[in-house]
Amino acid sequence: MGFLSDIFNRAGRVARGQASDGMSAVEDATFDATVRQTVADMRTELNKAVNSSAVAMSNYNRLDAEYEKYVRQSQEWKDRAGVALDAGNEDLARKALAKKAESDQQVTSMQTSVDQARKASDTLKQQVTELKRKIDEAERTATTLVARKNAAQAQRKVAEALAGVGNADNAFAALNRFQETVSKEEATAQAFNQLASAGKDDDLEKEFAQLGAHSVDAELAALKRERLQGPSIPIALPAPGDKVGGQAGGR
Repeated sequence: MGFLSDIFNRAGRVARGQASDGMSAVEDATFDATVRQTVADMRTELNKAVNSSAVAMSNYNRLDAEYEKYVRQSQEWKDRAGVALDAGNEDLARKALAKKAESDQQVTSMQTSVDQARKASDTLKQQVTELKRKIDEAERTATTLVARKNAAQAQRKVAEALAGVGNADNAFAALNRFQETVSKEEATAQAFNQLASAGKDDDLEKEFAQLGAHSVDAELAALKRERLQGPSIPIALPAPGDKVGGQAGGR
């Protein structure tokens, strides 16, 4: 049964399915063709098994036919010996029994070979039947595997698109790359702004700005007070030599 050992030969299966330098790459890229080629190879091996079985069964049929011939001859010579005895011819009956003995000897010598051929034929029949069953099952499995493979590939492509990963032609992945580019540009601009403002004392600038604000507020308050008091009246000062009013009245 050495022919069964090559049924699942991976190298031969892939090579016949589709020629390629990388066996694993071929099996992945041409999964459908490889799986179906595997089933085709199984059926090829089945045909070989059937042919081998047919040869073995043919040998058995030939041996069995020869065996049965000597069995019939033995019975025929026995019947003839009986006829001769019934006719009272013992000498002829003795000759017939001698022929029967020759046939019996042939039957005995062939018995072992016929039994072995029968067992081999029966075994091959069972193996071929089992192989047919397995190949039918493998063909159904292959169809299911191809369908599952296609579904898994479709699911992976959808998932890659949603995740924004995958091959370079993926639009989602391209948009993500654009977003990353803009984020980098924004971060770079922010870094340059930080470098440009480096060395300035922000607190000191704020204090001077507050001083300026206070000066304006104080000037505004003074202006308001001045407006509320109205215009000022000048007071006349006494001329030199004049007496104070109180003293003049005393004179």
